Order: sequence, then C-alpha cells, then structure tokens
Amino acid sequence: MRSSFISRTIAALAVGTGLSLAVPVTAVAHHGWAWTEEQESRLEGTITEVSLGNPHAHIEVETDDGVWEVDLAPPYATQRAGFVEGVAKPGDRASFTGHRSKDAGERRFKAETVTVGDKTYDVYPSRQKSMKPGT
Repeated sequence: MRSSFISRTIAALAVGTGLSLAVPVTAVAHHGWAWTEEQESRLEGTITEVSLGNPHAHIEVETDDGVWEVDLAPPYATQRAGFVEGVAKPGDRASFTGHRSKDAGERRFKAETVTVGDKTYDVYPSRQKSMKPGT
C-alpha cells in the first residue's frame, strides 16, 4: 500500500515537472519588463483586435510599418484604470506610451498608457513615465 502511494507521488511529480518544462520559452519571456527597451516611446495606429483576458490585456494595432502586438497590464489593472470591454474596438485610432521590444525585428510593445479618442487609460499608474500620453 505504501509503495503504491510512493509510486503515484513520484509519477505525479514527474508529470508536473514534464508539463512545466513544456511551457514555451516565449510564453515566459514576455512577462515583466526585461524584454523591453529602457527608453520610453510612443506607438500610434488603428486597432485591429482587442483581448482583455489573462494573463494580460492585448491589442493588435495596424501602423504605417505593419501590425504591432501591444501588451497591457493584467485584467485587474486594466479594469482599475477604466480600460474595460467596449472602450476600444477594431477600427478605433489609438496611441500608446510604453516600451518597444529590445529585438528590433519584433513588432511588440508593452504599453503603460492607452489613449482612445480623448480618453487616456494609465494601466501602470505606479510606473514613472517620461512621455506625456495622448495623440
């Protein structure tokens, strides 16, 4: 009986370890700020897609140089900032302040502020900002 319990425990640990190793590196790589440039910048374009789900809100934006993937804060922070369902939709013009990917070939941006129309949403209010939001 005891050896059966130990065998099941070892099997469960092995499966858990295997699953944790199966997580793609890119899924982990873009959380936090280490993947972004230190210098703040602005991105402007037309929204093509909005997702407010976990692990963080996400917007696709068409710009003059192609489609950019814009990461926002986790859902609880975007909601607290007032950036909720219906605030932004495909076709809306938007301006973001935040940080571009360090990888120059990657069109990825981590936004601190989002401006849609005449309303700005500060999804990372505790971060110090060097740029004024808006369009």
